[in-house]
Amino acid sequence: MALSSRDTQILDFERTWWTSAGSKRVAIRRQLGLSSTRYYQVLHALIDSPEAMAYDPLVVTRWRRRRMVNRRARFEGRSAGSPR
Repeated sequence: MALSSRDTQILDFERTWWTSAGSKRVAIRRQLGLSSTRYYQVLHALIDSPEAMAYDPLVVTRWRRRRMVNRRARFEGRSAGSPR
């Protein structure tokens, strides 16, 4: 399945959002017209896609790693940013 225009916009945004002034939540709403909740729902589904990996392996790998750390932290009963 090919990536949609929205999918590529989300991956592009994730690569460059930090260059925008203001919060990420505001930038998501302004640039993509999505709530932050919907944005993260779409992003998390997107990072499982081989097409997304082919389009932007750096962003997809970073988010897969982040998701794995968060899941491990939940399983171990600690927050993702706390020491082991």
